[in-house]
This record gives sequence, structure tokens and C-alpha cells, in this order.
Amino acid sequence: MSPIAVVGAGIIGVTIAFELQRRGLNVVLVDRDGPGKGASYGNMASIAITEFMPASRPSVWAKMPKWLVDPEGPVRIRPSYLPKLAPWFLRFVEASRPSRVRELEAAGAVLCSRVYEDLLPLLRRADLEDMLTEEGCLSLYADEAEFRADREHIEVLERFGFRHEILDASGIRDLEPALTSKIEKAVLFPDNRSVADPYKLVVKLSEKFLSLGGRIEQAEVLGFKHADGVKGLRLDEGRSLDASAIVLCAGAYTGRLSRLLGEPIPLETERGYHTQIMASGISMRHSVIWPARAFMVTPTAGGIRVGGTVEMAGLDAAPDYRRAKVLVRRAQDALPDLRPEKATEWMGHRPALPDTVPIIGPSAKHPGIFYATGHGHLGLTYAATTARLIADLVTGAQLPIDIKPYRVNRF
Repeated sequence: MSPIAVVGAGIIGVTIAFELQRRGLNVVLVDRDGPGKGASYGNMASIAITEFMPASRPSVWAKMPKWLVDPEGPVRIRPSYLPKLAPWFLRFVEASRPSRVRELEAAGAVLCSRVYEDLLPLLRRADLEDMLTEEGCLSLYADEAEFRADREHIEVLERFGFRHEILDASGIRDLEPALTSKIEKAVLFPDNRSVADPYKLVVKLSEKFLSLGGRIEQAEVLGFKHADGVKGLRLDEGRSLDASAIVLCAGAYTGRLSRLLGEPIPLETERGYHTQIMASGISMRHSVIWPARAFMVTPTAGGIRVGGTVEMAGLDAAPDYRRAKVLVRRAQDALPDLRPEKATEWMGHRPALPDTVPIIGPSAKHPGIFYATGHGHLGLTYAATTARLIADLVTGAQLPIDIKPYRVNRF
């Protein structure tokens, strides 16, 4: 029997491939660049179970005009890309209806509430438990006004029962002495733990996949083989691959493949930047995020990683590393002794859907095709749960949740 082809070797694809292979199936993982070389290389290493709120909520809308005219704002749209972005943006507007926002919050909360139920067993089976740190994340607020501005987030977490603890200035410094005394309040999210190195996690998980008998094919997918249905992949250099089933999880590039199947997905790229600092001059235990300044800092990959913001400019535009430099300057406001020495800059593509909820499930048109894409900022967070759901679908096992909110044809 032909193997199952998993297209995309980021954290989502590698985790799916490992889970399918672990269940006794024959799997080929296909990617043009090899495991972990896309967004999984440079994400912020956070298991961010509290960050499922849809970006389309009205409180975000109120801030967008100011953001869009600020070249250093948390959201930047390149003017030349506006015409192409318009259809996606209209769907973003549609997702901002209050009733729809509540539905999207619930869909995100369902996935986040079971993250560790799926992630911890997966790490244990792969002998990778040491990749997960014990510390949580601190959300920072300079004053009471900033805290009130983010109160909607806290209220949503309280509604769905996610753990958090409000800290005063002394409590903050007890946890992270390197933080500035200008921070008056913080919220500790103890379950938003970090990964020691997200790229190494993907690589090690791919090695475990290979040790179970899986195979990696480094190739670019150009199309699909059709013969009474989709029967495989057409690859570059005239190659092809027969497949009994295909899982499309190529991140922001999945939309190009879905269009070839007559199943267009409103998938965009939220381009994210980071600076990896290997000689920072400080030590940190927790990751920190400052919502009003739109940046995050995480101790990971042997150093300190500073990242954040959103740039909408498509898959092909050159990076604008001025955005990475802005993030470092803002991080230094929170961490005044932070020195950006032995630093490297990176840009990657987060796969973004207009309603913020990922697509996880079967094709609506082609039997044997499955989608796992559009995870946005939560690819690392959702990876194990997505792998569990896709593996259950492929094998016909009973699903632990209703996957209707994540269907491909909901738009």
C-alpha cells in the first residue's frame, strides 16, 4: 500500500508524521527545506495556552487606525500589498461580529484546554520531556491604565478557567530581578511554559520519526497526481510520489496547494521577526510579554530571543529588519541591562486565517486529503493536539472533540 504523505516539515507536520508512524502507519514527510527550517525555526518557543483570543475582536479594531499609520506599530501592512490583502481583510471584518467572536473564543479555548493532555504524552513517547521548561510567562503592565486596557483578555481566561495570578511590583521583581522597576503590575500565566529550543525540538522529533521507520523526502510539491481521485504528489525534478492519503500542513504555503485542489483557503502570512541574542548580559527564567508594546522575550536556544509584531506583505517580499531592531529597543525598556551582543536577526511566515482559528480536518472535496494549517501564533502550542486529531481522522479512531469549528469549508 502506498504511504501517507505529510507535506510540510515544521512543528505541525513533523508531529503529525511522528504520531502516524507511531501508530503503525507508513509515512513519508515531504518538505523542500528539511525539518524545522520555516516558522518553527524562529518562533517564540512558547506553549501559549492563554493566547487564543481572535485578533478580529472589536477592542483590536479600535486600535488599528493608530497602528497602521505608525511605521513602528504592532501591525504593519505594506501599501503595495493592500489590494491583494483586501479579500482576506473582508473576512477578518466578518469575524469581528460579537456573536462570532464568542464562537471563535470557544473554539480556541477547546484546543488550548487540552494542550498538555496531548503534549506531555507525545514528549514522553519521543523521549523529549527535557525540552519543556517548568517556568511560565509574565504579562507586563507599566501602570493601572495598561492593565485595564488588557482586562478583556483576563476576563476571557476567567470565563474558560485558565490559571493566572496578578502580581504587584515586588512580586514581579522576586520572579525576574532583571525587569525594570517601571513595571507596576504583571499577570503570571504558570501554564504558558517554554521550549528549550523550538528548532531542536523539531529536529529531534524528526529523528524519532525516522527511527520508527518513517522517511523524509526533500522536495518541492508542484501539484497532485489524479487518477479517479487524488493518488499522490507531483514533485520537482520530474519526480512523483504515490500516496494513500495526504496531509497538507505546509504552513503559510498550504494555500497555494489547496488552490490546486479547487479548495481555496483564505490563508495569509503574518510575517514575524526575532533577534536571537547569545550574549545578553542578563539571566531570565520566565518568558515575558508586554501587550502595550507588542513584544515578547523568551530565554531559549541558549540565549535570549526577542520577537513580536505582525507585518502583512506576502510570502515573497524581502524582510524589513528594522522591525526586529524596534523590538530590541522596546525589550530594553523592560530589561534595561539587556545587551544585544552576538545577535542574529530572522524573519518567518506565520500561517494566518482571518478568524484566527486553525483548519484541522478532512478536505470537503477530496477523500483522503486532510488539512492542518492556519495555526497563526500557536503552531507550537497546538502541534500535539493537531497531530492527535489528524491521526484519529486518518485511522478512523474516535475524536476527543468536535472538529466542526475547524473545518476547511467554513469560510
